[in-house]
Amino acid sequence: MTTELRMLRPEEWDGWFGKVELAFGGVGEAPEERVLWQQLTEAERSIAAWDEGEIVGTAGAFSFGLTVPGGASVPAAGVTMVSVQPTHRRRGVLRSMMRRQLDDVRERGEALAVLTASEGSIYGRFGYGAATLEMRLDVDTLRLAPPDVPGADGVRLRLADPAKALADCERVYARTVAARPGMLARQPGWEQLAVLDPERERNGKGRLQCVLAEVDGEVRGYARYAVEPRWNSEGAHGTVRLQHIAAPDPEVYAALWRYLFGIDLTSSVAAHNLPVDDPVLHLVADMRRCGIRLRDDAYVRTVEVGAALAARTYQRPVDVVLEVSDAFCPWNEGRWRLTGDERGAVCERTTEAPGLALSARELGSAYLGGFTLSELAAAGRVRELRPGALRAASVAFASDVAPWLPHGF
Repeated sequence: MTTELRMLRPEEWDGWFGKVELAFGGVGEAPEERVLWQQLTEAERSIAAWDEGEIVGTAGAFSFGLTVPGGASVPAAGVTMVSVQPTHRRRGVLRSMMRRQLDDVRERGEALAVLTASEGSIYGRFGYGAATLEMRLDVDTLRLAPPDVPGADGVRLRLADPAKALADCERVYARTVAARPGMLARQPGWEQLAVLDPERERNGKGRLQCVLAEVDGEVRGYARYAVEPRWNSEGAHGTVRLQHIAAPDPEVYAALWRYLFGIDLTSSVAAHNLPVDDPVLHLVADMRRCGIRLRDDAYVRTVEVGAALAARTYQRPVDVVLEVSDAFCPWNEGRWRLTGDERGAVCERTTEAPGLALSARELGSAYLGGFTLSELAAAGRVRELRPGALRAASVAFASDVAPWLPHGF
């Protein structure tokens, strides 16, 4: 089999996206979702694998700014819509697309690539490491008192049309981006995804709703949600399905959760994606009533090791030589000396003796501070070559707040 790879032409998008839908079960997107995905697609970053005039593989990338420890927004490729048709599995199609894509990312000067994986076992062989977790909650609001903090009573809440409130919500979101590693600075148009609400995809939920939180007339927070009504012989016990919540101020955040706890005819709040250190766990009296579940979310790839490590800051002064193995991106292979602290860093090639040995995959896992070098070493995935190097580097790489990817792509 000979497969031709080339970038997508805009007029080929419909067929290309159709192959993505087919690979993910054949369930098509709602028309309004399809239109928006077409508008967001960067054709010049979208790869099609062709076999005798038919698309048999797809891979795309979006242009984001990824917040790294220290608050900088680093250009990153958001890898997306990766698929291979079942007729062409295990023939090297995926590998060839990953090779082409990472070469392109490097040529564009992006030191990082990030993705969410439909199957967690796929991307490690291409140097991607699990870097963030998402927390899912199913909160029993009948048995927990509503969250409260001083000042929450001074927050004014009002319902708003989700689409009409987009500008206010995006301003709030923008204020939160620099505060947490893993968050995305988005290109215009991405905000529209948050308010798409196709009726056929509600699955028993009501329409999307939005509540705005104001302080002194300024919108300081918001929550988007839908109510899933349920009834039994004892009455109503519906669920509030929380889609997004954001507020940089503790009293505003508490006021929003208190509102969600008190929605009539409901007995629970279900949230599908929160950071693992979300403040709501400390706003309730009993965490056990929150139904906490964790799962992997963002996978990070250091495309240019030196540039990536120099782009972030470090919690403690660090001076360590890393022996990096990277068979898929061999330009990263070798020894790198990293020196830095909370003000900045430098990472350059060196011939000095290494203190730690690891692969690009482990470097991706530790990069945002979500997983420590020490826990990776405990799993045998990082080797300490100089006594004391592991603990010092592990502490330096850590993040004060848990990294979190706010939405998929």
